[in-house]
Amino acid sequence: MSEHDQTGAPRLALVTGASRGLGAAMAEGLAARGYHVLAVARTVGALEELDDRIRAAGGQATLAPMDVTEPAAMQQMVEAIRGRWGGLDLWVHSAVHAAPMAPAPHIEARDWSKSVLLNIEVTRGLIALLEPLLRVRSGTAMFFDDPRGGQKFFGAYGATKAAQIALAQSWRAETMQTGPRVLIETPAPMPTAVRARFYPGEDRAALTPCKAEAERILDAL
Repeated sequence: MSEHDQTGAPRLALVTGASRGLGAAMAEGLAARGYHVLAVARTVGALEELDDRIRAAGGQATLAPMDVTEPAAMQQMVEAIRGRWGGLDLWVHSAVHAAPMAPAPHIEARDWSKSVLLNIEVTRGLIALLEPLLRVRSGTAMFFDDPRGGQKFFGAYGATKAAQIALAQSWRAETMQTGPRVLIETPAPMPTAVRARFYPGEDRAALTPCKAEAERILDAL
């Protein structure tokens, strides 16, 4: 995939969940490869820090401090992309909700509802909104699997993450001939905030740095 479109303008990469962890590392890696990165997250301070790092390395980014669970905000974002860029070359979806670990009978209703909303419903809504923009530029959508489904105490996270990936797999099968291309990656264990919630006493020095994993994934892309 070329880093520029036919007019010579930088290709556009949307990263949802871009403020930290693998999402931030992917945003930095894409910017270093010449993409204009549209970085979406709720945390303004973390987005500004990301922007500083991207610009210090000579890259370009547009910050979008938005809540992906707000349909009106996502519709506004899509209209802005259509009006300014016309289409979308790459969507990297790293936004996720990691509910507290709990036995299945003791999953809190609010944790379950938030997991369903962010991990499943948001994904469905964004697929519907972004597919037309991706088709314009024969673009690619990328999802990240974390196969915790069925493991003890991972009921809320594991079930909703598995459902998210099942939805992405269906979309991939449906668009195999027509596009957009849909990729599903399974990253190596990384020292992210999500993983720290699950394994608080883990030796994080033994994990793969987010930057290194992002580079591996982008090289494969």
